[in-house]
Amino acid sequence: MAEIHGTFDPRFAGVRDALAATIDQEIDVGASAAMTIGGELVVDIWGGHTDEARTKPWQQDTIINVWSTTKTMAALCALVLADRGELDFDAPVARYWPDFKAAGKEGVEVRHLLSHNAGLSVWQDHMAPEDL
Repeated sequence: MAEIHGTFDPRFAGVRDALAATIDQEIDVGASAAMTIGGELVVDIWGGHTDEARTKPWQQDTIINVWSTTKTMAALCALVLADRGELDFDAPVARYWPDFKAAGKEGVEVRHLLSHNAGLSVWQDHMAPEDL
């Protein structure tokens, strides 16, 4: 089992085990997890490596790209709004955001955005690192 560093409340030993299992199953991976409840840090753990050669251990302050962290919250918010009758997944996005329909997007429905099927995530022009 992968060596996991840091601290966690014993109630969250499963988080430590899941992190170790993920690191064990993946090739050349490191990861971390942190959780707070009511402002109290209950999990702050990390393990693995930051390089393929496994010479640089993952640290508590390892900086990484964070991908898709808002997708879950956006989906939950959309579900709450739909449950309240305030959002229709089959409606055009422009019903809620009129300017969105510009440039031929009038047929894009809310469900297309939520399922990443709107076809909007690609840059047409080359992007240099300094542009990003």
